[in-house]
Amino acid sequence: MKKQLNKIYPVPTGQYILWMVIRALLFAYGIYGLFTGSVTKFLMGMFSIAFTHLWDLFQLLGGKSFITRVDYFSQTLLNVFIFVGCVIGPYLNDSTNFGYMDLIEHSFAGILASWFGYDLATTIQGRKHHLKPALAALFSVLFSLSIGAAWEFYEFTMDRIYGYDLQNSIAISEIGLVDTMEDMICCAAGSLVGMFWVAFYKNGIIGKGRKELRQKVKAQSKFDREEELAYLEELRRQEKKQEKEKTE
Repeated sequence: MKKQLNKIYPVPTGQYILWMVIRALLFAYGIYGLFTGSVTKFLMGMFSIAFTHLWDLFQLLGGKSFITRVDYFSQTLLNVFIFVGCVIGPYLNDSTNFGYMDLIEHSFAGILASWFGYDLATTIQGRKHHLKPALAALFSVLFSLSIGAAWEFYEFTMDRIYGYDLQNSIAISEIGLVDTMEDMICCAAGSLVGMFWVAFYKNGIIGKGRKELRQKVKAQSKFDREEELAYLEELRRQEKKQEKEKTE
């Protein structure tokens, strides 16, 4: 039997316009870097544009990839994060005395990873199997913390192998440890915020059309509970039957 493909829905107009604006700004940033002698900025801008096309690349598979079932809002958050991390962050670090951009980016990354983790959990579960919201929320925050830890592994590896100073650990002091822990704490805080935000949004507590969505979530929860009770009742009947057979 031929595998059923996932239906690909059009990108919402507002989000699509935002994607185009971010891509245009990243392109301008890369060209600016090229004309000012900064190959790093040029390459950063071009690679960033490639990542903003992540959803488009997956959709080239024609609906075969599970990621086509993930909400476009995840890509929107990713695009905003890419722009903040690649353009706004470096500009503030190079041109101002603002010293908290790294903490803001890690907090934002925690929110983004939690949102994507929630979508990932429900998508992997499949359309025919309902995933409990609490379990999806737990997965989302743990997924986000894992991403934060993986990034710190990357920074540590780059510092040790290539002599970078991503963790501010060249000096013999606790600066590197403090930097790492601050990053992880901000990521954890962002993860918790993102977990509650996406869980509330996906289950009709906040957001547009929340009343209709909340009714669907309650109906699904009631159905799941009835199935669970029926399953437990069947187990009890089987246990009683087995006990009766043993006594006979």
